[in-house]
Amino acid sequence: MTSAAERPLLFLDVDGPLIPFGSPSGPPQAANAAAATPADQGNSLLTRLDPGTGARLMALGCHLVWATTWMDEANEAVAPRIGPPRLPVVEWPDAGTEDGLRGLRWKTRPLLERAGGRPFIWVDDEINTMDRLWVGASHPGPSLLHRVDPAKGLTEADLSVLFDWIRAVTPG
Repeated sequence: MTSAAERPLLFLDVDGPLIPFGSPSGPPQAANAAAATPADQGNSLLTRLDPGTGARLMALGCHLVWATTWMDEANEAVAPRIGPPRLPVVEWPDAGTEDGLRGLRWKTRPLLERAGGRPFIWVDDEINTMDRLWVGASHPGPSLLHRVDPAKGLTEADLSVLFDWIRAVTPG
C-alpha cells in the first residue's frame, strides 16, 4: 500500500474543469440547489457542477489541492456541491506579477514550488506547450499536466487518463 507521502498531488482548477463553459446541460439544478451555501448566492454557474465529481476525484487516491482563483471560496461554494472535505489551497502571487517567460502560465511556477519535487497532476483548461516544457525541464518527479476541454468539463475519459497515470507512477 502506498503511504500518504508517496501519493501524488492533484492540483485542481474550478472554472473549465469542474464548471464547464459549454451548454448548461449538466446535472439538474434541483440536485445542486440543496447544497447551496451563502457563499454562492447569485452564481448560476455553480448549477453546472456534477455532484458525483468529488467522489470520483477522491477515489483516485491523490492529495487534492485547489489550484484556482476561487482560492478558499472553492471550499465554501464548490466543495459542498461535489463532496470532498475541505482542501488545501494554492496561494497565488500578487496579481500583475509577470513571469518573464513568454507563454508560461502564471500558475506554473507556484504549482512546481508547491509540489516540491513530488509527483503531481495539474488539471486545468489553460495548460499549454510552454507549461509542459517548463515542467519537464524543471520538475524532478513525475508529472501529468492534463488539459480539460472547458466546454465539456472533467469527463470520465479524463478521469481514466488520471487513473492510468497514477497507477503507472505510484508504487504498488
